Amino acid sequence: MEKTPILSETFKIKGRDYEHGGEASSKIKSILKRLGIDPNIIKRVSICAYEAEMNIIIYAYEGTLTLMVYNDMIKLIAEDIGPGIPDIELAMKEGYSTAPPEAIELGFGAGMGLPNMKNNSDRMNIETEVNKGTKVIIEVDLKNER
Repeated sequence: MEKTPILSETFKIKGRDYEHGGEASSKIKSILKRLGIDPNIIKRVSICAYEAEMNIIIYAYEGTLTLMVYNDMIKLIAEDIGPGIPDIELAMKEGYSTAPPEAIELGFGAGMGLPNMKNNSDRMNIETEVNKGTKVIIEVDLKNER
């Protein structure tokens, strides 16, 4: 049986909209602060949210970032319509990037997005289909003391 979140909010994200990059993750950070979540947990979730948001902006046509808060964990679901990830293992390597030149010129696309999400989460799952899109599910336990 699926648990019911105590809070759920979804943010729409447009691909290549660098000007608004970071807005959804900032709103997520504010929501978690308002809920009185531990600052260390907020930091970890904010890093994951920012990286997920920027991956949608850099690589996808459009997508959503959903925050779900449960009594024992926080879940982020980043889902996009885009090119998908042909080789997840390669994409998980620090420094590997297929970012377009425009993203690199702006200082993005260093190949740390997925590794940063993995390092700051307790569980992460990637579902992807080439030429369809990608869904990244990230979970951070509220009682995890890192």
